[in-house]
Amino acid sequence: MAKKQAGESDEIRLKKKLAARAKDDNGASSGPASRSLRKRLKRVQRKRRALALRMKHAAGNKAEAKA
Repeated sequence: MAKKQAGESDEIRLKKKLAARAKDDNGASSGPASRSLRKRLKRVQRKRRALALRMKHAAGNKAEAKA
């Protein structure tokens, strides 16, 4: 059974967590927990960008095939 999609994406949730952590630490968020959160956020962003690029390339190939 597939996992249900949450109301907000992982990317938004991670951004909120990082912002809250930075606010609590007065901008000095260099701990290992903050670092892992930042790494997770970057991983999600890379995945989203890669998917968008694949979709763009796939649409371009289909458009060329029709013409």
